[in-house]
Amino acid sequence: MTMYDTTAPASPVVPLRGRLRPLGLDEVRITGGFWADRQAVNGSATLAHIESRLESEGWLPNFDLAVVGTLPEGRRGREFSDSEVYKFLEALAWEIGRTDAAADDELERRFRAVVARVAAAQEPDGYLNTMFGRPGQEARWTQLQWGHELYCLGHLFQAAVARVRTRPDADDGLIDIARRAADLVCDEFGADGRDAICGHAEVEAGLLELGRALGEQRYVDQAALFVERHGRGSLGEIEWGRAYFQDDVPVRDAEALRGHAVRANYLSAAATDVSIEFDDSALLEALRRQWDRTVERRTYVTGGQGSHHQDEAFGEDWELPPDRAYSETCAGIGSIMFSWRLLLATGEGRYADLIERTLFNVVATSPGDDGRSFFYANPLQQRTPGTPADPEATSPRASSSLRAPWFEVSCCPPNVARTFASLAAYVATADDDGVQLHQYAPSSVRTRLADGTVVALDVSTGYPADGRVRITVQEDARFTLTLRVPGWAEGALVRVLSGDGESSEPARPGAVSVRRSYRAGDVVELALPIVPRVTSPHPMVDAVRGSVAIERGPEVLALESIDLGADVGEAVAAGDPIDRDGAVVLPVRSRSTGEVVEAPLVAYHDWARRGPSTMRVWIPTV
Repeated sequence: MTMYDTTAPASPVVPLRGRLRPLGLDEVRITGGFWADRQAVNGSATLAHIESRLESEGWLPNFDLAVVGTLPEGRRGREFSDSEVYKFLEALAWEIGRTDAAADDELERRFRAVVARVAAAQEPDGYLNTMFGRPGQEARWTQLQWGHELYCLGHLFQAAVARVRTRPDADDGLIDIARRAADLVCDEFGADGRDAICGHAEVEAGLLELGRALGEQRYVDQAALFVERHGRGSLGEIEWGRAYFQDDVPVRDAEALRGHAVRANYLSAAATDVSIEFDDSALLEALRRQWDRTVERRTYVTGGQGSHHQDEAFGEDWELPPDRAYSETCAGIGSIMFSWRLLLATGEGRYADLIERTLFNVVATSPGDDGRSFFYANPLQQRTPGTPADPEATSPRASSSLRAPWFEVSCCPPNVARTFASLAAYVATADDDGVQLHQYAPSSVRTRLADGTVVALDVSTGYPADGRVRITVQEDARFTLTLRVPGWAEGALVRVLSGDGESSEPARPGAVSVRRSYRAGDVVELALPIVPRVTSPHPMVDAVRGSVAIERGPEVLALESIDLGADVGEAVAAGDPIDRDGAVVLPVRSRSTGEVVEAPLVAYHDWARRGPSTMRVWIPTV
């Protein structure tokens, strides 16, 4: 019998309380435009590509080998390769929910087939990992610093959450697999068990949301216990220091995100969940302070995070070299996870601003047009033309200078896939008074407020190519419609068109709210100024001092040698950007000849799609 709330929205995160309530894939649909195109490629190409690589690399067959008893000799992949299978399952679950796939649909069959192979490898007591615990392998839980056992289970738990939220009555076994594994984790690492944490945060977020989804307070409590154990130094010292694991100071005492950027964001997302679940305002305020300093001083103009290659980590304040930017795709996704939870908790639009910046300039940058190649790292400057990757090869994680089909550490492709499949859940929220739109895409919103009011909206827009966002009300209702006004959108306007006439007013950066009794057919239109703007770096960022970046709407632009006709190192900005019907050009002067030409700029997320080139975001002015 189902023992969990089947009315929860189909969303990755459903907090106990907060300023805003998330709307899920059952309430919001992206119906066209920039993000619908990427969702379509994700569903038609990326998921199949990932599944094929999980097979050919041996990461799915590892589960089969566990069943027949031929591990460890036949095992392939790194210690965390199981997690890629779980992220793939999560992506499939969201895609099934997004497309309303039928029980006999190909996606559903593929999902169940993978679940069956995972289930067969689970030990009787719930333990599940292909790297540890069998004859010839190291014992369970003996390599918590680097072994990733709990990390892998965290992704399993998030896959189960996606299944609960999209197909709560499915009898495929995944939820039971996750429940048995979670019970084991609580038995082993509870208050009376091992006083330890995993070297890679993830189990905290997965376990807490699984607890919410299944109504198991024990899982929520265990997640909180893991979060509080960070900072005790239990993982020991390593070359890059305990900050690499966020095990140097307690979460609530940290000043900023530090160490490995993915680990840091995953832990901060989980800690935000803990703060909400236990109504811990001091913890929430600490996380908000850390977010503020991290965004101001340790985040690239693209939203990318992590300036160190050697440890995939944040640098110190203002340490943001463009050519050495690591800006891992997964760190961007982790940043979205953290920011989204803060947005739900507080309702503050600045968190949605960073989500938008990161979506357009990190997440959208990673996959190739065909959905079968990816960037792992996202530098803001490429000094030498890239080399096309062999479509059959497996690349070291960040060594590919162009998008590569797969990596030895291949966390990014399935992370992108699960994000695109669940993207509609980040578009809008609700509260008792109305609906809030945070991300702009052609979409439909259908939800019911606490007092029973039905809100039905259709959104049409060409965003980000143009800034007109038109929201048409589909049913009579009285509510407040709140629209995020990005921080860069000085001069925005909101108009209301109804049977009573037309009105307009300025919409200042932050948000604009329109409360009224709407009639079906009423329109609220937000006009955002999508024009090129020049961004200067903070004077403390010495790596790009004397340079400018060009932005247009939410997109950061870049200069590519393929457009300049020369290496971008030759170019010096020689004037203001010019918008020619959406195509932006920048006057640049050649260092060698002194000649000034108008160089086309491309959206950063489109760089390297036309072949090898040099590229830069920050363009010198001298």
